[in-house]
Amino acid sequence: MARDGFVGCRIHGLAWVVDPTSPRGIPVSTRERPLGVADVVRMAGRAVDGLGLVWLEGEVTQVSTPSSGHVYFAVQDRGSVLSAVMWGRDVARMRFQMQAGQRLRVRGRLGVYDRDGKMQLYADFAEPAGAGAEALALEQLKQKLAAEGIFAAGKKRPLPRFPRRIGVVTSARGAAVHDIIRTVHRRLPTPILIADAAVQGPQAPHQIVMGMAMVVRAGVDLVIVGRGGGAATDLTAFNHERVVRTIARCPVPVISAVGHEVDLSLADLAADARASTPTAAAELAVQDGPAISELLAKERLRLDRELRHRVERARQDLDRATMALHARGERVLGGMRTGLHALRLRLASLHPRRRIAHDRARLDELTGRLAAVQLPAAIARSRGELDALGARRDAAIHRILDRHRGELGRLGAQAAALSPLAVLDRGYAMVQRQGDEIVRDPGQVAVGEALRVRVARGVLDVVVTRGGGKAGDR
Repeated sequence: MARDGFVGCRIHGLAWVVDPTSPRGIPVSTRERPLGVADVVRMAGRAVDGLGLVWLEGEVTQVSTPSSGHVYFAVQDRGSVLSAVMWGRDVARMRFQMQAGQRLRVRGRLGVYDRDGKMQLYADFAEPAGAGAEALALEQLKQKLAAEGIFAAGKKRPLPRFPRRIGVVTSARGAAVHDIIRTVHRRLPTPILIADAAVQGPQAPHQIVMGMAMVVRAGVDLVIVGRGGGAATDLTAFNHERVVRTIARCPVPVISAVGHEVDLSLADLAADARASTPTAAAELAVQDGPAISELLAKERLRLDRELRHRVERARQDLDRATMALHARGERVLGGMRTGLHALRLRLASLHPRRRIAHDRARLDELTGRLAAVQLPAAIARSRGELDALGARRDAAIHRILDRHRGELGRLGAQAAALSPLAVLDRGYAMVQRQGDEIVRDPGQVAVGEALRVRVARGVLDVVVTRGGGKAGDR
């Protein structure tokens, strides 16, 4: 309806008067007809929404990432700050993680939040304003893995000096695999197990991880992962988080051979060793065979000289030990002979015949003295005494003989027990080793040791050919 040049309108239950001359049809509010706060906020929201998609650039001042997956942040530029939100579905498509301090180029729609009446940006895309998203994502992944210690020098394992089998994960159609095979067979031929994998493209990370798992299950001692030359952009597969983590937790050492002198991939940082080319990786994997052969030949000559010297010195030591053994054996036997002679003399002095001979000599002396006396009475008395003495003598002699027989038997048994010759006469032998040590246990001697065996009528020099065990075991 028209009234006094004004047009009355009703929108969403709100009635106001629109001045036809007012730009963009903004309702005119008066003191008598003020607008509601919600109405003003809605009108402001419709106004900024009319701008459509906008691109803006600024520095991120704060970032909040609740469990919902949405990202709430603010951007500022030249003193002005604008709140923004990015829903979770759009966050999932981002290649980097938004952080405070980044300068971003953001796309979205402006709107006014009804509850607060504040304008904010509903963003659906963001990218770094300086470095590209790929570079920023790579740097963030590098920092994340470094914080976990994946690149730590203390986790680097030494490469096996002589691997029994080498696993190579690369493209079977590239030049890298041929360079590795030629270099390995030239230096030190070693079995090589090749896992064919794409080294660039969307399927490359998955194929590289599967190839590493295959060669590890096959029982290799070392893995070479890489590719030949190429542009820096071709390193994407070797900067993939899954590839880097697989290299870090590989149970055997890994050599990264990406083939770039300047560009350092995350796979290079995670591997136990880095080679600038596949050929250099093969040189790290195996030793230089001709150089090793030359070194072994020199060491063999040195070892032969050392062995000859040690054998000659051992022979000299053996000759000196043999002479010392003979000399000590003679001294021991001389002492035993002297002791045996003393025992014989002692045994002879204790024999009853010697005592009887002594008594007979004494009796003959007394008989001679008696014959020299001419007096008959003395003779008769002496004869009586002589008879009594004779009887006593006979009884004493019998007692002495009995006692000496017992003692003689005991001494004879003792002498027989003490005489080594009597033991040798019964078929036994006395075994001595170096230093006149008597051998009583087979464990005292070693196989090849020279011994001296004394029997009843001579001496034998023997060499031990078998040892160990007890006497009852043979």
